[in-house]
Amino acid sequence: MSTLHTVNKSPFGDGALSSCIAHCKAGDGVLLIEDGVYGALAGSAISEAVVACSADVAFYRLEGDVAARGLPGAKLIRQVKPVGYDGFVDLVTEYDRTQSWL
Repeated sequence: MSTLHTVNKSPFGDGALSSCIAHCKAGDGVLLIEDGVYGALAGSAISEAVVACSADVAFYRLEGDVAARGLPGAKLIRQVKPVGYDGFVDLVTEYDRTQSWL
């Protein structure tokens, strides 16, 4: 069974994204929402773990939250794919279950 993991906390003040990555299995997906989108920043302390995990796990970032935080697209990890709110709904239906990392 595949799981869509949603992470809404910044990886720079919380360990949710690191814990999520440690629990992901091949075929899972991770959607970064709210302050979790900071986990998509290239060159950050967590970016190496995100890139390594993206070989087996799909990573997404909610574009509305990226824009709200003024994150420049050129500084985002390319393996973390952008999705809109409609894409969020599609992801929830695509995976067997959803796990929130709060």
